[in-house]
Amino acid sequence: MSNKEKPMLELVDVSKSFGDVEVLKNISASVPKGELLTFVGPSGCGKTTLLRIIGGFTAISSGQVILDGEDIGALPPNMRDTKMVFQSYALFPHMNVRKNIGFGLKLQKMPKAKIDDRVDELLALVHMDGLGERTIERISGGQQQRVALARSLALEPKVLLLDEPLSNLDANLRVVMREEIRSIQERIGITTIFVTHDQYEAMSISDRILVLNDGIIQQIGTPTDIYETPKNKFIAEFVGYVNFLEGKIESFDQDSELYSVSTEHGNVSLNRTNNKDLAVADEIYLVIRPETVMIFSSDSEDLPNMLTGEIQDSMYAGNLVKYTIRCGDREILIDQYNPKDSIKFKRGDKIKFTVPKSVHALPKKG
Repeated sequence: MSNKEKPMLELVDVSKSFGDVEVLKNISASVPKGELLTFVGPSGCGKTTLLRIIGGFTAISSGQVILDGEDIGALPPNMRDTKMVFQSYALFPHMNVRKNIGFGLKLQKMPKAKIDDRVDELLALVHMDGLGERTIERISGGQQQRVALARSLALEPKVLLLDEPLSNLDANLRVVMREEIRSIQERIGITTIFVTHDQYEAMSISDRILVLNDGIIQQIGTPTDIYETPKNKFIAEFVGYVNFLEGKIESFDQDSELYSVSTEHGNVSLNRTNNKDLAVADEIYLVIRPETVMIFSSDSEDLPNMLTGEIQDSMYAGNLVKYTIRCGDREILIDQYNPKDSIKFKRGDKIKFTVPKSVHALPKKG
């Protein structure tokens, strides 16, 4: 987004309390037009409350909700140019698919011919051509989700709000509908806020992710930012599996731009590229993702950043083997992909493993 382009949605110091309990604490964020932003965080972090505040279903305690330059914080839901798809879909069981989709258009007293054309357009958009006359009870859960999405898009809102819309679907259908939602969102270019408790879902569908914990924004960034350069231990642990290795920066080499880090298991080198805020003598956590670690037999030639350990457990999952290794008093998780062409290790095997120089580090004091 250019500096001159106005955000479609702005949250300015949004706070919310229920009695003495402060659920949201000075939330500020902006969402460019056409972006899909996902709110994630543990149960009770405030993500659904924040979504409902944007939609007008929960009153704001303080702050501003600005939609396309207009403060809408005091407006009821029906006066906001937003539409929400609820977790339960909230479809009308006594109406067929067409009438559900066209309900809002009928309330606006749009001519019947125009309603029919718009409903036909939306049925095609969500791949439900020919199913308009079916009752809600005669369509599947995935189709009901599509109807709810089409109904929300009928009035062409400026912002679409999705409150865990896939939580009632089975695992395989969730993946299909996740791809469908992303495809539709990109095709029509609608600004979208998506709430989910599933971090993998958030990673796969989002342009950016907003991570909440205890009513405070922990980090906003692309899925790559959140996964590869988390700002704190909470984010690193919340998104995917992670190993933490404690260390201390002993020195920095200007020519190679490498830190030398001492750990209780041996010394490793660390690139400065993703760790520019660190300094010599800092105590740190190395944030090591399981898929970035390479595992070798104990008699392998020593390589840079190589440490030693012992296999504690393994789990074969077809495309990978998940190893748990003991390194001193610490357990390290390692994902070895394409196990068919790799050495297979068993419990008790002595092994070596390498920590990548590109690993992200967090200061312990933070």
